[in-house]
Amino acid sequence: MESIRWPGTRPKATPRRRFSYTAAAMNELLEEHTLSIFPLTGQLLLPGIYMPLNIFEERYLNMVEDALQGDGRIGMVQPMIPGLDNFGVPPLDLNDPELYPVGCCGQLEQSEQQADGRYLIVLEGVVRFRIVRELKQVRGYRRVSADFAEFEIDRSAAKPAIDQQEILSVLDRFARQSDLEFDPDLLASLSGRRLVNTLSAALPFTPVEKQALLEARSTEDRASLLTSLMAMDLETVTRTDSYSPPTIN
Repeated sequence: MESIRWPGTRPKATPRRRFSYTAAAMNELLEEHTLSIFPLTGQLLLPGIYMPLNIFEERYLNMVEDALQGDGRIGMVQPMIPGLDNFGVPPLDLNDPELYPVGCCGQLEQSEQQADGRYLIVLEGVVRFRIVRELKQVRGYRRVSADFAEFEIDRSAAKPAIDQQEILSVLDRFARQSDLEFDPDLLASLSGRRLVNTLSAALPFTPVEKQALLEARSTEDRASLLTSLMAMDLETVTRTDSYSPPTIN
């Protein structure tokens, strides 16, 4: 049985860096903003959840170093892999693939440099963005002009109108059929928004399905899509293809 690592769990270590959520800073995110990006297939960052990453490639080491010296923001976005149904890791010769138009801005919550030069980091999802255009690369990593105005809803403090018990009920059947293990007490303790976003990121959906969850307009829309995706698997006796997110080495 596969044990799911839940990305919504807050890191235990003391944060190395924390973004100041002042009104002025958050208003800045509504404007077009230059954002360094980390393209990664099958991994989903959403507002309010956490993504641990093991950074070892030179250009992304440069990106983390620059983020630590700057505002600490890094955009997570999926690359598009035409002709491969967007399954799995991009081919090794595909250095700068086309990107999906929507990603999520993360804030460096933790960063720790290892003896071999790698960085272990944790990003906290802040707000989604739409790519306006790609900019010139800096020190090997990609940058975009990001527009956040479309996703003002991500900052809403209103409690979403979702049926958490229904989601957990469908999840229980989905997990048993998919041979997944999860902590029901942990999930039951999460708020509705964090439950939906955590499951959207953690469950083994295809990259195309993950992108649809990311782009859902509201938490209510994402919850409806999440339940539908789990139910679709329950209706399918066997899947012709299986997918699991790539391991980050």
